[in-house]
Amino acid sequence: MYKKVLVVDDQYGIRVLLKEVFAKDNLIVFQAANGKQALEIIRLEKPDLILLDMKMPGMDGLELLRRLRRIDTKTKVIMMTAYGELDMVDEAAKLGALGHFTKPFDIEELRSEVIRQLVS
Repeated sequence: MYKKVLVVDDQYGIRVLLKEVFAKDNLIVFQAANGKQALEIIRLEKPDLILLDMKMPGMDGLELLRRLRRIDTKTKVIMMTAYGELDMVDEAAKLGALGHFTKPFDIEELRSEVIRQLVS
């Protein structure tokens, strides 16, 4: 059974890069450019893990995480941020995010953490 990963980021380049990286691990990767698209994919595909950008236009990562927790409390979430906003990171942790990676992140570290979370 293939594991499903959803990458939610308003930066196209990040989504494409992560899709290529995880395709090598035989993961099914979905992409969303914003919170609205992400919620649709979450409802339809029920991903095993979500890589979620903290800052996006419209619905930010925290708001998406709050909405996700109303419909699903178990999906694993790792936050990504280009900013050092510790208050947002703390809030995400309270909402059940497993951790965060600050952009630009080490792609191999992120990949290792995603694989580790998917097998645990």
